[in-house]
Amino acid sequence: MRTRFAPSPTGFLHVGGVRTALFAWLVARQANGSFILRIEDTDQARQVPDSVEHIMASLKWLGLDWDEGPYFQSKRRDTYKHWAQKLIDSGHAYADPYTPEQVQEFRDQAKADKRPFLYGAHRPLNPPSWHEGQPLRFKSQPKAYKWEDVVMGKLSAGKEVVDDFIILKSDGFPTYNFAHIIDDHEMKVTHVIRGQEFVASMPNYLNLYDALDFPLPQFATLPHILNPQGNKKLSKRDGAKDILDYRQMGYLPEAMVNFLASLGWNDGSEDEVFSVKQLIEKFDMKKVQRSGARFDEQRLRWLNGAHIRKVPLAELYRQVKDYWPNQAIKFDDTYKRKVLALVQERLKYFAELPELTRFFYIDLPVNPKLINEHKQLKKLSKIELKKLLGQTRDVIKNSDFSHTDLSEKLNGLLNTTSQKPVVLFSLIRIATTQAPASPGLAETLAVLGKDTVLKRIIQTETSL
Repeated sequence: MRTRFAPSPTGFLHVGGVRTALFAWLVARQANGSFILRIEDTDQARQVPDSVEHIMASLKWLGLDWDEGPYFQSKRRDTYKHWAQKLIDSGHAYADPYTPEQVQEFRDQAKADKRPFLYGAHRPLNPPSWHEGQPLRFKSQPKAYKWEDVVMGKLSAGKEVVDDFIILKSDGFPTYNFAHIIDDHEMKVTHVIRGQEFVASMPNYLNLYDALDFPLPQFATLPHILNPQGNKKLSKRDGAKDILDYRQMGYLPEAMVNFLASLGWNDGSEDEVFSVKQLIEKFDMKKVQRSGARFDEQRLRWLNGAHIRKVPLAELYRQVKDYWPNQAIKFDDTYKRKVLALVQERLKYFAELPELTRFFYIDLPVNPKLINEHKQLKKLSKIELKKLLGQTRDVIKNSDFSHTDLSEKLNGLLNTTSQKPVVLFSLIRIATTQAPASPGLAETLAVLGKDTVLKRIIQTETSL
């Protein structure tokens, strides 16, 4: 079992490309096979600086280690010339005598005649001898094809879509259509896993396999990843991020792998949270769906939160060290670990940490809107609000500020004031955190400490 991931270094990797790499990696790892990284850098004009480093960093972050490579097509030009010469010698390739302008005229005429453009219709009867600097075209032998796809099932195409295509460009570099078939053959790739956009070209590929007398690998075509609305292929305009942006935001690689694997695949169960080890055990290309998979970033956040909750606190503390709010620098590790233990349940990605925890490190200014716009609290007069805060202060100042004692005193306060938890506890939470939500109230107060809590309650009382 030998699979490959063969990206072009033309920009950042987003979820579509990385999912292709993941599926190929899972297939190889499940069979104790080999996963190959190949850089398809034959289109020199479209290359983006540092793109190769970015590709490798993305795969390494996700743990998608490769067994061979990276191979670079730009360094294998002699190999492509060797096979191109074989096609010339066997009568399956010829020099393209036309200028780009002439080829465009052929296209324009076909459009005017309302018929598909086929270069083969203009194939020269006596092409010149080929030499470097000229485009070299494959001389097709059109015929109908039927083939089996691991994901898509039985596929077919008529001979009318098979055409002559360029295999070596005038700059001496091969085209993708030629180079990837040579590489897959020489690298003994057994399973070619790639996106749906290549299906239309399969008849041409199969015709070239025939001409080269190469055995066919197994083909597996992945459906498109769709935009959040599910009505078109995901693009940068729909928010398709650079995959390393998620690393920067504090997503766990295990969660991202889990999410990508679920885009178009499930194991038939109701389970949603999988470890990488479980994915390797359970993954099956035959269970990849044929229809597109909708990209749902909200679900990614949920999955990441689920994975964060599985991380031991000591390890999580190490991982979030660069994400604390600036004010946390003044506090010791023991305090910060207590804070992290409180917010771990609510944390969906590490970049949320400052917003979720800032009130543990700094006295935020009183925000009247939090009370004035609260559905329940806005019904109370200022006198009623002050009375509740005063009663709270009187009760908790005698607490030892353990979680247990605070819980008892807060519950007792509910009976004393005859208030609902949504009223009393919301008021205390806002007064002590200046946030609309927080971890459990008693736990939060216990970590903040008596002096801070009483000071903030008085501050809010005074502001009313």
